[in-house]
Amino acid sequence: MKAKLVYQSLDKEFELDKLNEGEWDFSDIEDYVTESFKGTRMGLILDNSEEIEKVYTAVFPSERVLDQILESGENNILLFTHHPLIWDTNAEGFPFRSIPVNYVRELRERAISHYAIHVPLDRNGPYSTSISLARALNIKIEREFFDYFGVMVGIIGGTKYKSLSEFSKHVENVVGHKLKTWEYGSSNISNQMVAAVAGGGNYPEIAEELIETEVRTYITGVTRKNPSYEPSFRFHEICQKHGINVIAATHYSTEKFACIAVRKFFDSLGIPSEFIEDEPSFNDYE
Repeated sequence: MKAKLVYQSLDKEFELDKLNEGEWDFSDIEDYVTESFKGTRMGLILDNSEEIEKVYTAVFPSERVLDQILESGENNILLFTHHPLIWDTNAEGFPFRSIPVNYVRELRERAISHYAIHVPLDRNGPYSTSISLARALNIKIEREFFDYFGVMVGIIGGTKYKSLSEFSKHVENVVGHKLKTWEYGSSNISNQMVAAVAGGGNYPEIAEELIETEVRTYITGVTRKNPSYEPSFRFHEICQKHGINVIAATHYSTEKFACIAVRKFFDSLGIPSEFIEDEPSFNDYE
């Protein structure tokens, strides 16, 4: 399929023209980034292909993900990611970094493009991060909550589990690795209702919004008390004060279900796609 048609279809499906996005630092590879992305911070980042023969989806454009694509020997590829940058909790301050320039150059040589949408994929919808996480956890969604850049990104819903320990074990089984449970409240799940914001959901505003609900069990990805991000401490203070239990299952593992779900969109275009597994960072909650 013509690459331009793929990009246009993505832009239209996720309504990029109607949404806003935060800042992303591409200073390391600015010369390679499209002018459209510099303006909107959404959509096509690296425009290297005339045709798209296959799509790989991933949460982050990490070296592990890029190596797998490059080792495949394929050309005319689109890498679709949720985040435009690599998640790196070891980085100082902002926990993201650019794709290394040597990779960017090889992607150009191999006709491999890169397209990323952050807020548009977080926005609640058929492929979105929190809804896809809720589906994976068999949470029966009842309503939305938490406005992020003008769109709703969180969900509140029911679960069959009655205790925090049972539900935590269920989450652990679904994501396939250990997680962190901050036991700030009752060991029982109030009304068997839980809330979820996939990814970096350690915003004090989220906790403040939950105070006004009956929900006292919350699932997200990142709960680390980050010295360079003071609001993360405030988030924990509010949750502890108001008895809100928090389950942290890492940034990657709470968002990967969206990047699996979005393959259905590429199916509708008749383009083969594959999700690339990555590794969770347990620094997200330590």
